[in-house]
Amino acid sequence: MNDAVPAPTSAPTPAPAPRPRVRAPELIGKGGWLNTGGRELTLADLRGRIVVLDF
Repeated sequence: MNDAVPAPTSAPTPAPAPRPRVRAPELIGKGGWLNTGGRELTLADLRGRIVVLDF
């Protein structure tokens, strides 16, 4: 008799689906930017930087 217990088989987990890339809209509106020295900023100016927004 063969008393060996077969090793459990596990199916590989599928890779997560890639998330769609969404471009952020430019931030425009009344009031303008605060604490920028009067300089208007664009998203290109902020690319690669950490930005904290308080709405």
